[in-house]
Amino acid sequence: MLRRIINSIPNTITSLNLISGAIACIFAFHYSDSFGPLFGYQWAFVFIGLAAVFDFCDGASARLLHAYSDLGKELDSLSDLVSFGLAPSLILFNTINYFNTGSAYEISPWAFIALLIPVMGALRLAKFNIDTRQTTSFIGLPIPACAIFWIGLVGWLHRTEAFNNFAVAAVIILMSLMMVSSLRMFSLKFKNFAFQENFRRYMLILAAILFVITDGVCGLGWTIVFYMLLSLVGRKEA
Repeated sequence: MLRRIINSIPNTITSLNLISGAIACIFAFHYSDSFGPLFGYQWAFVFIGLAAVFDFCDGASARLLHAYSDLGKELDSLSDLVSFGLAPSLILFNTINYFNTGSAYEISPWAFIALLIPVMGALRLAKFNIDTRQTTSFIGLPIPACAIFWIGLVGWLHRTEAFNNFAVAAVIILMSLMMVSSLRMFSLKFKNFAFQENFRRYMLILAAILFVITDGVCGLGWTIVFYMLLSLVGRKEA
């Protein structure tokens, strides 16, 4: 009985990831409505961030409790598709509507390009689940990293109002293709804390702190760009 309870802990945490992503989707459709000090899209950011925390904790708890299961792996991917694929795409869908129509409740034809994100995200997750090469590193941009990038970009668009349909569509296509690309990207999981073996991980953490301090939520987008560049030119530790 105790073992069954312990085995259910990681899947429970994964379910919290899914619930957070679903709430983010709801707030994405209250895009311009203010909920206290934050607008709907900003609350969507919060819940995507919360989903990312749960996504990290479910894997960590499974390893710690020796409670890994094939069911948990599939549940994790399904939850990630909602939290990091669908939720950011709906935020972008309504961002494009907002800048084209002045309202999140009118639909611009340009907005439908945002649906490419969950499509490519689903393909990326399906490939990950059957690819035995991605145990210590990633092939293609991980879907949570892609979601974090969109938080930064949407924050930047609102701060600068430098919106252009062609530019945003191009970035959506590029980042969606990055998820299914053959680019090898280092994992953020620490096997130990040795500086030499985790040089790029420490560099990324430092960069993330500096970007967020200097540029606020927009710094999250720059962090993911730096992550991709670091994967291209950095040292080749696992």
